[in-house]
Amino acid sequence: MPISFNAALGSHEQALQLRAERMQVLASNIANAETPGYKAKDFNFAEALKQATGKQTTGNGVRMQTTQAGHMSAQGTTSMGAEMQYRVPMQPTIDGNSVDIQQERAKFSENAVAYQTTLKILNGKFKGMMGALKGE
Repeated sequence: MPISFNAALGSHEQALQLRAERMQVLASNIANAETPGYKAKDFNFAEALKQATGKQTTGNGVRMQTTQAGHMSAQGTTSMGAEMQYRVPMQPTIDGNSVDIQQERAKFSENAVAYQTTLKILNGKFKGMMGALKGE
């Protein structure tokens, strides 16, 4: 019984794509740290991964529904369907910018380490598959 390629990779492919998207969102926050009125954005990685892999459980959360085709989501979504959320600032600023540069850098670094870890896991899986194909 052959194993499918997607089954062999598990959820790591989706995790890598979500980590890359989160890297872009966090980089955008850092780049706009001095932009008046800019609101820092992020998404819940764990929930986005559950949604991307089809393992999302039904919760008690209430989501906005569109009643007409022209309606847009309030906060937007990523290309994989993760719901974008605005970060609540720890200390409000006069210009309305909600970016806390230390917090954004910490989250960016954390995400970068997780991205590298996911890459290493996928690399190990590919090496294992290549070894199996070569009969090693």
